[in-house]
Amino acid sequence: MLEDQRTMSSVEERVKKISLDTVELVMALEEEFDCEIPDEEAEKITTVQQAIDYINAHLK
Repeated sequence: MLEDQRTMSSVEERVKKISLDTVELVMALEEEFDCEIPDEEAEKITTVQQAIDYINAHLK
């Protein structure tokens, strides 16, 4: 049971880290390209290609 709790805690920490990394990436994109990415759209960006596609589609 204790091992399960440690594993779950580790998974939760990784999810939080990934979420924070995503937020930081979106903020960097917004700053670099002087744009605003709505939260609903930011949640859909999970790959570098999706970020590139979003920026290309919205900067025209």
